[in-house]
Amino acid sequence: MSFEHASVTKALIVGLALTSITAGIFDVKHLLHLQLVPHISKYFQYWRILSHHFACANSSDLFLIELILYNAAVHIERAYGSVKFASFLVLATAINSIAEFLTLLLLYPIPLLRNGFNSIPAGPLALTFTILYQYSRLIPRAYQFKVFGVTMSDKIWVYALAFQLTLSQFPATLITALLGVFTGYLYRSDLLQLKGWRIPHRLVNLSETWIAPVLASGGRTVRRTNRVLPETRTASVSNEEDEVITTARTPRTRDARNLTTTGSSAATPRSRMSMSIDDIGSGSMNPTGGVVRQWVTELTDAARPSTGGEGTVRVPSDGEIQILTGMFPHLERSVILGALQRSPNIEAAAETLLSSQS
Repeated sequence: MSFEHASVTKALIVGLALTSITAGIFDVKHLLHLQLVPHISKYFQYWRILSHHFACANSSDLFLIELILYNAAVHIERAYGSVKFASFLVLATAINSIAEFLTLLLLYPIPLLRNGFNSIPAGPLALTFTILYQYSRLIPRAYQFKVFGVTMSDKIWVYALAFQLTLSQFPATLITALLGVFTGYLYRSDLLQLKGWRIPHRLVNLSETWIAPVLASGGRTVRRTNRVLPETRTASVSNEEDEVITTARTPRTRDARNLTTTGSSAATPRSRMSMSIDDIGSGSMNPTGGVVRQWVTELTDAARPSTGGEGTVRVPSDGEIQILTGMFPHLERSVILGALQRSPNIEAAAETLLSSQS
């Protein structure tokens, strides 16, 4: 998977990594998280409500969030389109910021929850779970498998990363995850009628002019084929009569040489028995023709002169006899064999048998 048609996701992943690394270099991680007391209640640092989404305080959270965004956000952006997906990110960040601040105000007065829910870790945790909610609703599963009788899909790996992220700084991350899922539900249900909002067109043009060239890979987009069927392969030798490779000495006569090149060593006992006693007794087994030429002709399914003078017959293969026997199980083998001998191919023999039944 690549970032093709997912430029906003690429900018989000690269930007989050740069801001997190920069915060670690300049040792400003203590300014990243959102804390109600005393940062907001006493020092009135309201900028933390929005700024805590833009960087992660530790490398483990950064790694998990980047993996989830790469596996989930790319699909959502391709389904939405870059402009709608960017608008969705802006709305989700704003709703999550307000929801997190109101949740801290509601939970802090409770004595049992005061210590555990006084702060929210830094990083776009709520935004990540908002994207995961859209991923669970929009993106279908590719395959399923069973583990100890439990049916799972390929999406279980993304959910496993999300579960690990939820437990990273429990219980604060649990509240953040629930708020992110709630924000995703609000956007998808369109209760607030925010689906139709888009970022200004001027901002889109500005991003395409200055940001898109920086994130571009620099190469031409790879053209993907729309063919789903494999190419047909033509075999020079059929499966029923495979060519036999032999190390026997090649005969000097022309007929013996033709016999070797046409695969005479693969002849079946049935084709050998097709030579009549009259042909052998009449002296036709000479080096220059007769039985040898007739044998080669039979192996190539060509027509040969019959001994009774009743026209032309051919020796059908075992595969043809089995196919027609399966198609006409009520007919005798001699009837099927006679139709194949009098017909140039198996299709004509099948038509002959069908017409005789009608």
